[in-house]
Amino acid sequence: MIRTVDLTRIFRTDEVETTALNKINIEIKQGEFVAVMGPSGCGKSTLLNVLGLLDTPSSGDFFFLNENVSGYSERQRARLRKHNIGFVFQNFNLIDQLNVFENVELPLIYLKMSTKERRMKVEEALESMQIAHRVKHYPNQLSGGQQQRVAVARAIVSKPHFILADEPTGNLDSKHGDEVMSLLSGLNEDGTTIIMVTHSQRDAEYSNRIIHLFDGQVLSENLK
Repeated sequence: MIRTVDLTRIFRTDEVETTALNKINIEIKQGEFVAVMGPSGCGKSTLLNVLGLLDTPSSGDFFFLNENVSGYSERQRARLRKHNIGFVFQNFNLIDQLNVFENVELPLIYLKMSTKERRMKVEEALESMQIAHRVKHYPNQLSGGQQQRVAVARAIVSKPHFILADEPTGNLDSKHGDEVMSLLSGLNEDGTTIIMVTHSQRDAEYSNRIIHLFDGQVLSENLK
């Protein structure tokens, strides 16, 4: 599903050159739940941005669904993103002016689905995340755990091939964090591929493989 060959990402300014990713070689197969761990500044978020088609590598190859997308334009990457990837962020990234239903519906509007089909898919996603009873509420009327449930519903509503999760429990207490991780684990058991960046060993235990990064390189990989 995803494969990188000598993937490198370098950030340059007039005075400084920083190698965020240094010849990364990884493969993630359909149905896996992979956790990416490492200290701050090791390249985790940069890797997630590249895998999520939000950024492009400086060199190396990135194969996404058997396509080498390394040199794709933003328009080409956006096309692949909206049909194949769901994102879950640490800060939820919900739109305050939209209610729960409207936040979850948003990705489907970009896919130009009919109103009837959108409603059906949103209701299904909210039911699966056990948050349908808050459908008319706004983000500031929800707890952190509820907001993340809405964010996960938004990520899965279009039934993407895989979900990218960036510290999905970082702003939650342990109880709500465990709830969100159980939801992600359940989605994986149903066949969704998940790639998660985390500092938490507790969260990483939900995965079936852990990739450890250090200074932009793969230090080790552990199957569980």
